[in-house]
Amino acid sequence: MNNTLALIKPDAMQKGFKDEIREDIMNNGFIIAEEKTLHLSVVQAKGFYSIHKDKPFFEELVEFMTSSETHIMKLEKANAVSEWRNLMGATNPAEAEAGTIRAKYGTDISMNATHGSDSNENAEIEINFFF
Repeated sequence: MNNTLALIKPDAMQKGFKDEIREDIMNNGFIIAEEKTLHLSVVQAKGFYSIHKDKPFFEELVEFMTSSETHIMKLEKANAVSEWRNLMGATNPAEAEAGTIRAKYGTDISMNATHGSDSNENAEIEINFFF
């Protein structure tokens, strides 16, 4: 078993998709080992997304991620990082395969419903950030 971090972002939370996304996760063989809902502070959002601090979209990302609650989950499954990224779908929901979470619940490249770690190393860092 491997772990990955999964976030249900403010856009999906505001639209009431938390339960549907959790159901998709469990129906795809993941175990939700830990979870909590937080309204991220600016400090938390800037810390979590510090890798993007020099990018032009950083402030907009922080504003979005602090706009409402985020549901945070530590997921377990064999090949958890790649399996979660496959289930999420492409970053841009318009390009995501039918049936993926972002295709079903995302709006655009910014408001794309979910976040997932991009490597086992980052999964450990991101999980430790929240848990």
